[in-house]
Amino acid sequence: MVGPPLEALGPLLRGHRHAAGLTLEELAEASGVSDRAIGDMERGHSRGPQARTVRALADALRLSSEDADRLLGVARQGRRRAYQENSHDRGLCDLPPLIQDFVGRSGELAWLARGGDGDAGARAAIVSGGPGLGKTSLVVQAGHQQAERFTDGRFYINLRGLDPEPLDAHDALGRLLRAFGVLERDLPADRDERAVLLRRLVRDKSALVILDNAADEAQVRPLLPGEGWCTFWVTSRRALTGIEHARRLSLTPLPVEAATALLTAITADRSHRGTAAVTADSTAAAAATAFERIAELCGGLPLALRIAGNRLVSRPAWSAANFANRLAAEDLRLDRLAAGDLRVKSAFTLSYEQLTRPARLLFRRLSLVPGPDFDAALGTVLTSLALDEVEQMLDELIELGLLNPVADGRASFHDLVRLYAHQRLAEEETVEAREAARTAMITWLLNTAQAAGQWFEPGITPTLAPGGLVELTDHHTAQIWLRVESANWFAALQDAAATGRHRTVVDVAQSTHYFSDRWRYWGHWHTVFELSRTAAHALGDPVLEATHANYLSWAYAACLRQPQAALALAFEASELAQAAGDTVQEAWSLTYAACAWRHLDMHEEIITEVERAAELFAAAGDREGRSKALFNVAMALRARGRFQESLAAFDRVVDLVTDPRTAPAPWIADITAMNALSEGARALLHLGRWQEAKEAADRALALDSRVGVPALHGEASLSKARALWGLGARTEARRVVQDAIHSFTSAGDTHHTDEAKAQQQQWSRRCHVVEREVS
Repeated sequence: MVGPPLEALGPLLRGHRHAAGLTLEELAEASGVSDRAIGDMERGHSRGPQARTVRALADALRLSSEDADRLLGVARQGRRRAYQENSHDRGLCDLPPLIQDFVGRSGELAWLARGGDGDAGARAAIVSGGPGLGKTSLVVQAGHQQAERFTDGRFYINLRGLDPEPLDAHDALGRLLRAFGVLERDLPADRDERAVLLRRLVRDKSALVILDNAADEAQVRPLLPGEGWCTFWVTSRRALTGIEHARRLSLTPLPVEAATALLTAITADRSHRGTAAVTADSTAAAAATAFERIAELCGGLPLALRIAGNRLVSRPAWSAANFANRLAAEDLRLDRLAAGDLRVKSAFTLSYEQLTRPARLLFRRLSLVPGPDFDAALGTVLTSLALDEVEQMLDELIELGLLNPVADGRASFHDLVRLYAHQRLAEEETVEAREAARTAMITWLLNTAQAAGQWFEPGITPTLAPGGLVELTDHHTAQIWLRVESANWFAALQDAAATGRHRTVVDVAQSTHYFSDRWRYWGHWHTVFELSRTAAHALGDPVLEATHANYLSWAYAACLRQPQAALALAFEASELAQAAGDTVQEAWSLTYAACAWRHLDMHEEIITEVERAAELFAAAGDREGRSKALFNVAMALRARGRFQESLAAFDRVVDLVTDPRTAPAPWIADITAMNALSEGARALLHLGRWQEAKEAADRALALDSRVGVPALHGEASLSKARALWGLGARTEARRVVQDAIHSFTSAGDTHHTDEAKAQQQQWSRRCHVVEREVS
């Protein structure tokens, strides 16, 4: 038989307080009961306070004996009901079941196992990461694996941090205290008193407490221990950076090998079809390849992998290859990563709904960024929000795991999160709003790329970066921006070319041309100058077309090492320039042809033809071109074995670029001088003039702080190392050649990296032979 419903203490007490005309603080002062304890009673957090507490409240409220007895009776019923429920509370904190097909995370499991070993203090570890990364699965698995370590028990509580109303710390403390054996009637009404009691209880216990899905620091902090041996593991989508004295583990997606293994485990363990869960695939190898592709399409996200595995198990007729093809469609991938009530989108939505409206706008529009990462400046362009506001929101998105932190204050999406953001963009914003944001981004990227490139153009006064969102104050800051944002401005340039913005394409390519020589191994210059040559042709300007055909010739020769294609482009530029009567571009075509001729060992052509180019440059007053042409002649003389003549030619180049009367723009003068000194050192090496070669290399390296081109640093270092070896300073030579290898590697110059490594290996063999002979 069911008894009458339990009357609630909270509303009854609140009604008496209002009738008495007292505030919480006034009732607390009159009764001697804390205002927090009274508030907990009124909110229902404390259903059965002790009789003495209730009498003190009744006296302060000046209740009649009938009302006082009723208040005492309701509190007594609350204590009785809580006592009856207490026997069930321990079970409410049991660990979730062991995950039978758990795969991977061996490093993370070991990290949790190591936590606090040998420390006589309480251990708190925070496991954070974005949605779907398997934080709960990890700590639950570790808790089961380490059962013998925690002799006083393992306890789990879901803090429901992403719910509209997360579990209150007061209630969480009550659950934990009851799990540790405290009866309901002995629970303090005050939250702080509960926290003190919990710390006392766990001080000497070898127990594990898992606080799963924490909302924020305020929710977690009262639940953490002080001194003692109890271990607390906290999981959260937020990093909880405000929690002090905690070990931290930030989860990342599974690597492809582990992700593939997880898929295999899910399908093998749950499928009645045997160990090969995808027998529809023709071979085991085909299934393995398909599994790897699925793992990549899921981005290594454990939730997505589990859903994919479950869908394969529930669809016996599907092959893994077929399912991989279904997932390949980006616009449908998220919808197809759903199995029953498991949905990747739902996990992302929980985080998305934690955001403010401006942060949601930023999150959605960042999905328009074409490159792999971005910063606050791009976010400002896309949203028109203030830069400092966007910086704070980026931190919030990273904190919630919706973005990944990247070096230098930049951030990136997980592939699936980007798809989710793009879906929300399509669902929540009009076509016009989306296109306006995208256009603003592309325009800003191209204008800023042009402004940055102008720092390297001779005779150009650089313009300010549009919008004042980035500081372009010198060659160094301009170079950093062009490199860091390269994927984004390059994609914007391709967009401009595809939409017929020919003048913009030409202007951006022109402004980045001189910079390209500082970063020749980027890998995309041939595309940049192919786009600009095509745009120049569309504009109907033959001189402009010749100019950009010359740039493209350089890219094929210097970047791609395709001399035949480079030579054809140089000849094309020469014909265009001659037809237009432009002697400067004609001279440049001969100079760029020299790059191709050098790779083809056609050095006599360089000596004869490029001398003529130098004369044309001199007549036109083009200082940059003249020094470049004469440098090519010096290189050809050295290649022909005419070392003394080449030295004179290299010295002539250095004199030209260091004499104020003939010097080009300062940074071009520096880079040309460094090049000539470094290559001149090689000529001296051929002549066995080791000391002079070392001095020339040192002069080249002295310019490195102003030039800042790793490949040139590597070439000068390699020449210096060889000179040192010739001087007998073999230990120093081996150190310097290692520096050269590092520079070539950072520049992406594989050709010279191989040359330097071969030299290093040769010297190592020689040293080994000498050591063996001595011994």
